Amino acid sequence: MQCGRSLLSAVGTGCLVALGFAAAARADESQPSAVSAPPPAGLGRWLNPATAPFIPIPEIDTAPHSGLTLGVIPTVLRTNARDEIEEIIAPDIIHSQYFGWGSRARIFGFPSDDTQWSVVGGLKQRVEREFDGRYITGQTRRGPYTWSLEAIYDRSGIPRFFGLGNRSVRASETSYVDNQSSLEALFGWNLTRALQVAYVARLRYVEVLPGVLHNLPSIEAGFPGLKGVGTEHELQHRLMLVYDTRDSSTIPQDGARYVVYGGLVSRAVGSSVAYDYFGAEARRYWPLGRDFTLAWHAQLRYMPSARNAPFWALSSLGGDRSVLAEREPLRAYGDDRFIDRNMFATGIEARTRILSRNAFRTRISLELAPFVDLGKVFWGMGESPISHLHKGLGVGFRAVASPYVVGYVDIGYGHEKASVFSGLNYPF
Repeated sequence: MQCGRSLLSAVGTGCLVALGFAAAARADESQPSAVSAPPPAGLGRWLNPATAPFIPIPEIDTAPHSGLTLGVIPTVLRTNARDEIEEIIAPDIIHSQYFGWGSRARIFGFPSDDTQWSVVGGLKQRVEREFDGRYITGQTRRGPYTWSLEAIYDRSGIPRFFGLGNRSVRASETSYVDNQSSLEALFGWNLTRALQVAYVARLRYVEVLPGVLHNLPSIEAGFPGLKGVGTEHELQHRLMLVYDTRDSSTIPQDGARYVVYGGLVSRAVGSSVAYDYFGAEARRYWPLGRDFTLAWHAQLRYMPSARNAPFWALSSLGGDRSVLAEREPLRAYGDDRFIDRNMFATGIEARTRILSRNAFRTRISLELAPFVDLGKVFWGMGESPISHLHKGLGVGFRAVASPYVVGYVDIGYGHEKASVFSGLNYPF
């Protein structure tokens, strides 16, 4: 159950990727021409990226579980003197197959490599509402401290639950309305440029309501007595030890990040649920050429006391995002496709730059990234984490506007139907 999904897919399906292909289309503009074409006028001026006051980006969202969403995103990019993006303004008008017409307002700020902020908000005719505000500073760890603050409200009608376990089947698919809000703060003490000790506190309110998708049974009918259905709240505490030598937190091409973490939710300190967890995550990046980066990641998460944990707090596998201490991607399946007490996942992808052009007052590169994802969820603490792994193969298309922005479209294939994802930032 992904709170804050609005931020991750914030510029719509393939928005930055669309910019990259537009840049490719303009690649020959710098070449001398015997006859100069007159500048476009009228409607042509608004549809031409070189002359329009904004970039009209078509929005086509076909991610698993979400139905078909169509729309348009009039996008404005603001850059600095070095042609680096400092701000993205990207409102949209959309139509959802499930929830009717809607609109979202988005603004992203990149004042420096050390500080970023964003505000996203939107609603649809029926059911869905969203807000996500985030601020982070000190992410380069040049100073003694790193801190961030994020506030989220998300009401989504598309989440699915297939049951617990590594062998849950599509025939058990149910839906529900996920209505939740959270406030999360992170404070990190940078012992060195690479080594950090961090504390995270998250206050979260979760309401799991009956589903509204008429072609699927609701979660309470399919899984009566499931822990986490209804209304709960939690105050989560997490400690992390982080060793990070990456050359960039957003667009890494070299280095590694290793994290060991442990967390606790207790009724004794203000929660209506109780559980604990611990685990480790590794990410490694190898530059094997000027235009080629091999990226690998893995995460192992255990929950020693999970019998009273709500289903939405268990380990999750599926979707397109690696979220530390919570879930891992399996891009052949939709979000939270497999859920259980413990989880292991790993994956590797080859990020290959195939084109780089100056366009829209910045430098945009197109990448092709074939990938392999592996993972499983399991209940027993003594069970092997590397047996009976689910597999996903696919290819990603990315547009990179250095040094802060990555837009992606990833297509994955597994034992079920093909999955398509899009959004901002690399999956890991």
